[in-house]
Formats: sequence, C-alpha cells, structure tokens
Amino acid sequence: MAATAIFKERQDQIHRKGEAPFAISCNKESLAGAVSQRACVFCGSRVVLYPIADALHLVHGPIGCAVYTWDIRGALSSGPELHRLSFSTDLQERDVIFGGEKKLYAALTELIGRHHPKAAFVYSTCIVGIIGDDLVTVCKRVAAEQGIPVLPVQSEGFKGNKRAGYAAACNAMRQLVGTGDTSGIPRHSINILGDFNLAGELWLIRQYYERMGITVVANITGDGRVADIARAHGASLNVVQCSGATMDLARMMEKDFSIPSLRVSYFGIEDMAESLYAVARFFDDDPTIMARAQELVREELTTLMPELERYRRKLAGKKAAIYVGGAFKAFSLVKAFRLIGMRVVMVGSQTGTPEDYEELQAITDPGTIIVDDSNPLELSAFLKEKEVDLFVGGVKERPIAYKLGVAFCDHNHERKEMLAGFAGMRNFAREVYASVMSPVWRWVPRRER
Repeated sequence: MAATAIFKERQDQIHRKGEAPFAISCNKESLAGAVSQRACVFCGSRVVLYPIADALHLVHGPIGCAVYTWDIRGALSSGPELHRLSFSTDLQERDVIFGGEKKLYAALTELIGRHHPKAAFVYSTCIVGIIGDDLVTVCKRVAAEQGIPVLPVQSEGFKGNKRAGYAAACNAMRQLVGTGDTSGIPRHSINILGDFNLAGELWLIRQYYERMGITVVANITGDGRVADIARAHGASLNVVQCSGATMDLARMMEKDFSIPSLRVSYFGIEDMAESLYAVARFFDDDPTIMARAQELVREELTTLMPELERYRRKLAGKKAAIYVGGAFKAFSLVKAFRLIGMRVVMVGSQTGTPEDYEELQAITDPGTIIVDDSNPLELSAFLKEKEVDLFVGGVKERPIAYKLGVAFCDHNHERKEMLAGFAGMRNFAREVYASVMSPVWRWVPRRER
C-alpha cells in the first residue's frame, strides 16, 4: 500500500497482524480533515433511544439535527410508531441570543397533549450546550405538569464521539429503570439489550429464548416500550448484544439492582448458539432449559448446514473486508466468513475498545489489517492492496466498494433483511454468494477473469 494512503497522525490506529507486537490506539477524537466515518454524541444517543416506540423524541436545536430520523436508522415496532415521527424545537437566531427554554416548554406541552406518549426524551444539541439552556429544569417542570417521565438527554455533539452518545442515552434510560412494578416476573427472566430490531431480528431472538422457557421482560431498545424498561430491574439477567451501545446501562443495573450481565452476539452460527447456551448455563437450577436450547440448535442446524456447504464450495478462498460500527459485531462476522470458506483480510470498527481489538487480533489470520475509525482514503487503499472480493459495511462504505469494483454487503443500520439468528446466517450466506459470484464483476477493469 502506498505510504500516502495513511495520515501520519493515524499510524497508531492501524495494525498489521504479525508485523509487530500488537498495539492499537482507539476511542480517540477523530482526526480533523480525515473525513472520519464516526458520528457525534447526538447521533450516538439517537441510535440507542429512537427505537423506543411509544415515547416522544424531541430534538432541542436547529432543524438540521432533526434529519437523523427513523428513516435513517430503521427500527421495526410491533405496535405504536411514534418513534417514526421526528420533532424539533427549530431554534432560530433569536432563540440562540435570548435562549430557547420557553420554546422547549411550549413544544413539549403541545406535543404531549397531541400524541399522549408514555414518556418523552429531549435531546440536547451543540448549540444548546453553547447557549446554556437548562434542559433538566424544563423537563422536570413538564413532567410534573403532564404526569409522564420527561427525560433530558445530554447529547451535545461537540462533547465527544458516538460512544459518548451511547453513555448519554444510557444515563437517560437509567432514570426510567426502577420506576415500574415488577410483580409477576418469574425467576427465569432476562432483558435483551443492544438489539435495535432493524429487520425483525429481535422478534426471532425472543422466540428462541421463549422456546427455552425464558421470559423476556424488556427489549432495550428495539421494539421497546417505556413500561417494560421501567420494570426491567425485575429481570434476573441482562443479555447484552452490541456492548458498546448499552453496556453502560447494564453496568448501572448491576451496581444499583445487582443484576448480572452477559455479552452475546446473535450473528453467525457459533455465536448464536453460544448466546443461547450461556443463558441456559446461567439458569442451571433448571436443566430442562439447557436441554431445550440444545434441541433448538440441533433443529436449526439440521436444515441450515447443507445449504451453507453448497455456498462454501463456491466461495472457498475468496477474500472479505469488514468495517462496522461496533467491534463486537466484527467478531461474529470473522467467524461467519470462515464458516463459508472466505478469508477476512481487513477488519475495523468506528467505536472499538482496546479489549475489542485484542480479541480481533486473536481470532484473525496473520497479515490481517486491523483499523480503528478509518476514513475513505484508507479503506480504498486497503481494499486495493488486499484485492478484496467483498466489503461488508454500511451506507457510507457502499460507494467506496462499488467505485473500486468490489462486491458489497450492507451489515449496518440501513439494511432491511434479517442477518441475526440462524435464519439470518442463511440470509447472509445467500447475499454474500449472490454478490461475490455476480457475473457483473467480469466487466470490471481491475479484475482479470
């Protein structure tokens, strides 16, 4: 790869496995001018909270911030769809000079009266942090008058990166947890944290646990409900997918309510099965739970494995690159590609922790490029250097792949097809096969056929 492909200041966020002792810097502020793929604090908070379907979501700031709506990050609901509406206080120049608290109070009062939400989340944006509006006081006043929780989300974009937004969201949700009635919740009960039900996968995962005899108390936050989150402290265990987004809430609940947590992943066969087995092991007072989990996995794999083997024969030796939001998802993708015979030659994330990258380093092959918070210049250079056949990423990475003549698989929040669970692994393998083996690549100049 050409030396000019990497900014000098970015060198410590890129590691090539086997060339030097493992060391990578992460969770830093993005390098100005590098066109980072990482988003702001406000974005991170919206990612986590927006799937709560029966809550009002109000952006306190200029109208432009409100563009980050349901249509950008889809989250399916089995009932109310108030989360699909995006509301803003639309701060203007006069509000910036004289303050926007009165406007916020009026907007909350009107919207609550019109839509009758179970709770309201109020998101602070950059300009609100600069002018100093007192969100907390306004929210307390409206909550007292309207009789519902009105929760400030301290998500001023300039305070940090997307991971800081996750923390702001968890702090807001913590104000809800512990306020509901926990009567009737059985011993064998869990909360599902960190799945946003982008394509209905949460409904599938709930079915798996229910087939095992486990009660799901709250979805946090895909297809979420305010009342369920309020009584989530009655569950025996928090099962956390996408740990970067909701792990802070799990830690708070462990500290305040002594609820332990498990980190899991629902992508790929190995991790999906282990997610079920881990929960069964936690509830080892009832051996029938593990027996049901084993039977469930056996039934699913009986039909899935023959189909995967057909794809494996065609895809063996092909090369893949991965760049996703949370590093925890990347672990499962590396294993999933290995299962269908493909090699991962580059892997990275926007919000990985040192522990995440240590694990990626452990499960990848020598020569694999591991990168944190990359930019289009780097990603393009890595794809060309490794002669990648398939790039897995999100909407921002799609144009990079297609301009280079590389097949692409969307594994981010814009997708509309389920990729979690055993059914999701089937969908993933089908999509990878169709993308990589498409005859269109015969006409791409960089490829010799």
